[in-house]
Amino acid sequence: MNIEKFNYDNRTVRDFMIAAIVFGIVGMLVGLTVALQLVFPVLNFDTSWLTFGRIRALHTNAVIFAFVGNAMFAGVYYSLQRLLKTRMASDFLSRFHFWGWQLIILAAAITLPLGYTSSKEYAELEWPIDIAIAVVWVAFGINMIWTILIRRERHLYVAIWFYIATFVTVALLHIFNNLEIPVHALKSYSIYSGVQDALVQWWYGHNAVAFFLTTPILGLMYYFLPKAANRPVYSYRLSIIHFWALIFIYIWAGPHHLLYSALPDWAQSLGTVFSVMLIAPSWGGMINGLLTLRGAWDKVRDSAVLKFFVVAVTAYGMATFEGPMLSTKSVNAIAHFTDWVPAHVHIGALGWNGFLAFGMFYWLVPRIYQTKLFSEKLANVHFWIGTIGILFWALPMYVSGFTQSLMWKQFNPDGTLVYGNFLETVTQIIPMYALRAFGGFLYVVGILIMTYNLAMTMVKGKLLAEEPAEAPALAPVAAHGHETFHRVLERKPVVFTVLVFIAVLIGGVVEIVPTLMVESNIPKIASVKPYTPLELEGRDIYIREGCNACHSQLVRPFRSEIARYGEYSKAGEYVYDYPFLWGSKRTGPDLHRIGGKYPHSWHYNHMWDPTSMSPASIMPRYPWLFTTDKNDATLNTKYTQKKMKQLAKLGVPYTQEEIDRALIDLEVQAQMIADELNKDPNISVKPNEEIIALIAYLQRLGTDIKVKSQTAQN
Repeated sequence: MNIEKFNYDNRTVRDFMIAAIVFGIVGMLVGLTVALQLVFPVLNFDTSWLTFGRIRALHTNAVIFAFVGNAMFAGVYYSLQRLLKTRMASDFLSRFHFWGWQLIILAAAITLPLGYTSSKEYAELEWPIDIAIAVVWVAFGINMIWTILIRRERHLYVAIWFYIATFVTVALLHIFNNLEIPVHALKSYSIYSGVQDALVQWWYGHNAVAFFLTTPILGLMYYFLPKAANRPVYSYRLSIIHFWALIFIYIWAGPHHLLYSALPDWAQSLGTVFSVMLIAPSWGGMINGLLTLRGAWDKVRDSAVLKFFVVAVTAYGMATFEGPMLSTKSVNAIAHFTDWVPAHVHIGALGWNGFLAFGMFYWLVPRIYQTKLFSEKLANVHFWIGTIGILFWALPMYVSGFTQSLMWKQFNPDGTLVYGNFLETVTQIIPMYALRAFGGFLYVVGILIMTYNLAMTMVKGKLLAEEPAEAPALAPVAAHGHETFHRVLERKPVVFTVLVFIAVLIGGVVEIVPTLMVESNIPKIASVKPYTPLELEGRDIYIREGCNACHSQLVRPFRSEIARYGEYSKAGEYVYDYPFLWGSKRTGPDLHRIGGKYPHSWHYNHMWDPTSMSPASIMPRYPWLFTTDKNDATLNTKYTQKKMKQLAKLGVPYTQEEIDRALIDLEVQAQMIADELNKDPNISVKPNEEIIALIAYLQRLGTDIKVKSQTAQN
């Protein structure tokens, strides 16, 4: 037998792991800041780049792509080499992947607080960074597939199936969701609008959770949990069913984020059906993980690593039970737009993703540094502090979510809302926000304890950057007796990858193509017109400030919402919205019918000091939208005409004449708003201030449909 000698690359593993820990601390500290801002609005510091609306996106991107992403890559690079008994095919691609990913994270950390955002959930980064992500992701995929092709192990272990599905599907999702038309280097518009954009975004958004935060982590579970327990995976057959059912069903579930919205009913129903079906393969994976520990529960008591893994897999089971439940219309009617949803998400993020990463780090560092963990006791302290932190984070948010929903829907005997002022619901849940922040603080303390423990372990040991290994060369396929189809498929990585691509493509094609191609799915409303140049600029300011992080623009067809906000939203109202701004959560009230509800002066004062119009408001101030001695808030109209030209290419009916006179029309409308504001003796405003554009946009919202109804009455 020809034995070949080679070295495993542990340096790349170490680098990704350190990056995950560093960015995890940064991302979660930003998250803690965001949580505290909802309790103490003064922590927004009247500074544009520190406001809740801007740094919330920084927090989510840092935790998802910087912390979980780097942790996932560390685990993949470590396990893939050993499962295939070969070094990664290209050291250059490994280094390119590492440094490229860190530069992308750095670009996100700079651009998001500065307000450069596409506003799409989990896909906020602007088009040059999107291109960089695609290039770096493809480099990772090439390196992985190349390594599989030069392997010394004939069969592909279950973890590798999940890695392949992750690469293929994330590439597909990222490219199609981020198709944009640039305006300038840091501004673009989605090629989709309104309902179509919402469907494509949540096809991406839900499956980013599925194929970035779930499938690769499941792959890591299938490798590291058996290694830590020194037990084989409970069931090979169950892993096959788990894998194929999960990747086929998951891709259909995105529309469950859009129940009771303007999305066509057939797409909503598909999302619900497949979401409910998801519980079977998801729990199949959880059961496979937990039963791998059968006969090893004594080890769990003594091992911090296994404790983290057990809670991680349990959290996965909890989140994947709750997800299908939230996808049913009856529960969704209660939970959507409330704090129940962040609670659900963070069971997955803190429990499933975070704890599995921590357990993996505690297992990996002693091995690649050829030593023992510095302190098992500190690891156990981290486990208990982290677990308590999760409870303090999630439980108050469940209470908050129920409180919000019940208060929003409560009616008096005479048919009026009991809590007609939205702010009444906000003040009731601030104590829950404080408890949530305390839970986040505990979780961060746990990470800092882990960082110290792992750093001391590294100091005590020495990195085995090039780990010697040997394995027989890959032998020709020998004659076998009866083999299952899947066993044969595991020897054919290219065929396997193609089948994965087909499995995930089917759901996307069936749901998205009809919505994009069949015009009758999105009926137009004659009275709905494109935004004026000033309103367009105001909308971009609204996006820049992250207002859709707290405010929805979607009135659902519920009695309580119609009573509170006005007529429910129609699909045709959004045809010129590039991108859509329906939002995911109502920390503040819905704004889709805000136009004309208050005078200009109300919006002016509200943005200068929210408490002046809404006492006890937790909304931050926006003084940089106003020209003052300390600040120049002159509206930048350099790209106004370019924006209109690009939107015209996407189908917005701007004529060339309208584009040519855009700046004149903008000035005329701005002067009208400024003149109205300056009638108030307490207000002095210039027509070229940013606040004027924002007011123009807010006053436009929902008014097109009113024009139609008034015309019908006449």
